[in-house]
Amino acid sequence: MSEPPQSADLIIFGGTGDLSMRKLLPALYHCDRDGRLSPTTRVIAMSRGGLDDADFRGKADAEVRGSVPVDDPDLWRRFLGRLHHVSVDIGGEDTTGWARITGLLAGREHHNRVFYLASPPMTFGPFCRELHRAGLVTPAARVVLEKPLGRDLASAQRINDEVGAIFDERQIYRIDHYLGKETVQNLLVLRFANTFLEPIWNSLWIDHVQITAAETVGTPGRRGYYDHAGALRDMVQNHLLQLLCLVAMEPPARNHRESIRDEKVKVLRALRPIVGGEVDRFAVRGQYTAGESGGVRVPGYLDEPGSTAPTGASHRVETFAALRAEVRNWRWAGVPFYLRTGKRMPYRCSEIVVQFKDVPHSIFPGSAPNRLVLRLQPSEGIRLHLMAKEPGAGEVALKPVPLSLSFAETFTARVPEAYERLLMDVLTGTPTLFMRRDEVEAAWRWIDPIISEWESGGMTPEPYPAGSSGPAGAHELVARSGRAWHGENLA
Repeated sequence: MSEPPQSADLIIFGGTGDLSMRKLLPALYHCDRDGRLSPTTRVIAMSRGGLDDADFRGKADAEVRGSVPVDDPDLWRRFLGRLHHVSVDIGGEDTTGWARITGLLAGREHHNRVFYLASPPMTFGPFCRELHRAGLVTPAARVVLEKPLGRDLASAQRINDEVGAIFDERQIYRIDHYLGKETVQNLLVLRFANTFLEPIWNSLWIDHVQITAAETVGTPGRRGYYDHAGALRDMVQNHLLQLLCLVAMEPPARNHRESIRDEKVKVLRALRPIVGGEVDRFAVRGQYTAGESGGVRVPGYLDEPGSTAPTGASHRVETFAALRAEVRNWRWAGVPFYLRTGKRMPYRCSEIVVQFKDVPHSIFPGSAPNRLVLRLQPSEGIRLHLMAKEPGAGEVALKPVPLSLSFAETFTARVPEAYERLLMDVLTGTPTLFMRRDEVEAAWRWIDPIISEWESGGMTPEPYPAGSSGPAGAHELVARSGRAWHGENLA
């Protein structure tokens, strides 16, 4: 029998912003609808918006209600009643907001207290210092940091130092929403709760691994951010490296909060560095130009509105990145891990493809290697591609046939969104799916030399038309070893 939910105060800094309205509040409503929030749990938004409680509830009613199933008006009214708003001025002279939030939290020190920083990373340190100055950081308090955590190793260390001066490491939850997806969590179950896979989960049986995160959208509304980030910082340093870690990690001794994170850090530290002249050989960057996406003519990246970069700097921003990584240990020696991510691709798709080696000697023509495909989005699920005989008389004709596990078809329960799982893990103090400081910094340590080489060189990203499957260099990256990208969704 599950324990009743504990009372909590979830304070969202940046609580009127896009992330809060599109992801956090809908996720919290679903948690409330499923009975996972205690009756006394509150959600307190902090921003410079100048709103009172009624204003914020009206904003949530207008912007969130249409994206969630409100089949019970009383439940929706109850959820709105949990919402509060406090206007604050970080670093300013007006302390009225801090006095109000202090009053709201007074006498509730025994409740779970979570500060969620849905704001730019440069605000993390100042906000935490303000919390400390206001006496709001209790020993049981937690703080959630949204990505990106810095732009490089030095800035990530600086943010970690600033937040770590106020909160202990055990109180800090660095969030990556990819780790809350059902398929990602099922990857661990698939590997470590089934006996047939682990004996062949190594270089003797696996030829290579592909990890893809492709988007059909460009950068409308995010151009300013992307001018200063690019695909490598935005997607590879966090999302794709996290997935690589879960594929490549050793079996932990137990399903413990630190055991899994320990094994992930070992993978990052085992990655073969890509430095200097090797960057051109093992890393590819691209930038989309005008083309056709979804049957509609769309502009190239340089013509998207909202640029904040200095003149000419946008020409160097990558909207596509592909890398060949290697994990230098006994299990994975010689097995390449291909990572790619891009905007304005022909299909929206995030997946992991584990390509097994071909049979040592095929007695049938048309045989192809087995593949395990783990789909994160859309339509989360797992497919194992096996060779089977096509029905019919005459010669044996082979055809790849998938054994499919679709979560939507197999389980009658609603598949929760990633933020639902992660928010509940924060509220219950379960850090397994969050990144530890050494993990974040190990990822930056591997990524930094690639960024440095790209930014110091005179070359610009390779152009690719919007709606295509990326620059030619990405296909050459895998073709050099006689391989090809899994083309089921991007061909």
